[in-house]
Amino acid sequence: MNPPSTGGSGAPPLEWKLCQVFGERSPAEEVPGDDVISSVEFDKTGNHLAVGDRGGRVIMFKRKDGKDITHASNQRHLRSQLERLDSGFTWQPEYQYMTEFQSHEPEFDYLKSLEIEEKINKVKWCPMPNGSLFMLSTNDKTIKLWKVKERKMKKVREKHLNPYICPENAVLAERSYLSDQENINFDNGYHAELTEKIALQKLPLHELPGIADNSDDAFARCRKIYARAHDFNINSVSNNSDGETFISADDLRINLWNMEISSQCFNIVDIKPTNMEDLTEVITSAQFHPVHCNLLAYSSSRGFIRLVDMRQSAICDHSARILQDGEQCGSKSFFTEIIASISDIKFAADGRYLMSRDYLNLKLWDLHMGSKPVATFKVHEHLHTRLSDLYDNDSIFDKFDCCLSGDGLHFATGSYSYLLRIFSQGFGSEEGVTVGSRKNPSRLSLPAAPRSRRSSISNLARGFYRQAHENSSSFAIDTPCDLKQKLLHLAWHPTENLIACAAGSSLFMYCA
Repeated sequence: MNPPSTGGSGAPPLEWKLCQVFGERSPAEEVPGDDVISSVEFDKTGNHLAVGDRGGRVIMFKRKDGKDITHASNQRHLRSQLERLDSGFTWQPEYQYMTEFQSHEPEFDYLKSLEIEEKINKVKWCPMPNGSLFMLSTNDKTIKLWKVKERKMKKVREKHLNPYICPENAVLAERSYLSDQENINFDNGYHAELTEKIALQKLPLHELPGIADNSDDAFARCRKIYARAHDFNINSVSNNSDGETFISADDLRINLWNMEISSQCFNIVDIKPTNMEDLTEVITSAQFHPVHCNLLAYSSSRGFIRLVDMRQSAICDHSARILQDGEQCGSKSFFTEIIASISDIKFAADGRYLMSRDYLNLKLWDLHMGSKPVATFKVHEHLHTRLSDLYDNDSIFDKFDCCLSGDGLHFATGSYSYLLRIFSQGFGSEEGVTVGSRKNPSRLSLPAAPRSRRSSISNLARGFYRQAHENSSSFAIDTPCDLKQKLLHLAWHPTENLIACAAGSSLFMYCA
């Protein structure tokens, strides 16, 4: 990744279009609260996508366009790609429903008289030994390690030609119902005509029993449960690059876990004061460095990002290096600290740069320069004059995710009215690109069948495509926004220019 520039040079903005939708509902259809998506995550290869919702479910999708980089058929795929380029073919990635499972159930803590909801706060993919799929999912209190395994399912075709074709153990029972006029001759327990047909090989092939279809199936099994380690709600889970450990963070503490040991963890960050009245900030997000297993970063509600080295001290909060925007030290108002709170941080793939999202801005940091961000992208500048109204309806406390492209040159985050904001290096300090996930009222939507609170097949399994001319629309930043339509969660494909973002209970996938 090249050092970003804030001027006019840099990576040109990409042209985005909506290539796939899962679970879109009609405008008049009410969305159950349990179906609202609360987390989105690609695995390291981009071949699988996991989605968590408020109902405690995890829904998995897999890529089906042949671009599986983990198999040995890369040369064949490369050849087909070159043929497509020669023919002017425009490739669009395609994902299909894989499986889903119930990760968490609602619980009640009788000691604290506290109800623990089943909502999935985060899903994180783990390293894949032996080709198996592992992932971490967490609600407010409990983290679970899941193993998802794919298997081949063979469906057997059965064909009954007439009522006289039956197993031998049913022949006697069938004879008792035959009338005297029906003089039927059975040979070895089967109808004589069938025996003759088989002997003469006149029976059509599709009427013979056999394998009707080969299909893929997947099932999930819980391998570990990491519980009773957080007094406050868990907001982050991050895997270490060593493939053996991960961290979990709540409002005041960060714990370090070993994947194989669920009975104990190590507290590495603790900002809880002796007197809770002295509390001035809380932890909002935590992330391991993608390259160095000893480094991690966590953000706070005061707008600080702390970079810590676990080798320096057992408790890392006192030896942290602070990244702070010096320009925020100017005039302050009642809303200054609220909008400065960082809701999400993400490392670039090379670990040199760090992206952070607060309520109004998206900021890119260089770990070698902590005094100010190297680039600031204004996401909600048009809402700066409406902070009082946003405070009254609690919208000012919304937590938006952010993500980076694999090459680190493009950045994305969500906004209101289900708008996706995408910025590029050298162009993001202006208006960036705004892409809309709004429903098209003139287009027929998929019918919605009535469903209970717990369903075996998620609403997200309903997927279809849109044509490019229907979905490449952009919207003006000053367009009146719907504060109830929040695009909070999104993820960028690790190698392709593909973004999966959650708009309510629908999953929208954009490609460029």
